[in-house]
Amino acid sequence: MKIVIAGGRHEADFIVKMFKEDHHELIVINQDRDFAEYISSTNNVPVFPGDPTKAYVMSDAAITGADVLIALAESDTDNYVICVTAKKQFQVKKTVSIVRNPKNVDLFKRLGVDSVISSTYMLGQVIKNEASIENITKTLSIEDEKIVVIEIGVEAEYKLVNLPIKKIEFPRNINISCIYRDPHVIIPNGSTIIRPGDKLIVISTPNEQEEVIEFLRRRS
Repeated sequence: MKIVIAGGRHEADFIVKMFKEDHHELIVINQDRDFAEYISSTNNVPVFPGDPTKAYVMSDAAITGADVLIALAESDTDNYVICVTAKKQFQVKKTVSIVRNPKNVDLFKRLGVDSVISSTYMLGQVIKNEASIENITKTLSIEDEKIVVIEIGVEAEYKLVNLPIKKIEFPRNINISCIYRDPHVIIPNGSTIIRPGDKLIVISTPNEQEEVIEFLRRRS
């Protein structure tokens, strides 16, 4: 399968690692040149440095006819432009976009984006459904691939408590998508510190699901 990964930082790195293991053809576009070099060197894949909202960058990356494009830019508007350009000008079969504003989920779907993912939107569904710690709260499907989204409540005795994310040696194929710290929703970065009482919304793969839960719940 030919997969385009446009924009993003650690989300892009995570998805590249996940799909690379299954030998898909990956086209990675990233306008942050330093991070593009990091993704390329870490994953041994070519990365096209450039703004994925620009049609000429997509043309240079040869994305025409790709099976799926995943838009991971910081801006919802940029992600919409990326998806629409990919479908209309380059005949990409399916587009997937993350959105920062959960109100854009339904809007993007109405405007033609095939799959729209919002951490905050999913978090709302988790809380609404009162999912338990051990349950998978939702499974997102990209063609034949699966991403599992897990809710973990952080207890004071957990080893990762009071550590910044960048200091935690996570197992592979794990990404903390967002943190619910009542009443706030936090989109974490490397400096974000895990606190007791946090609810972590974690993205992983089905094969690593049990390992991820066990790792996060390790006690001091």
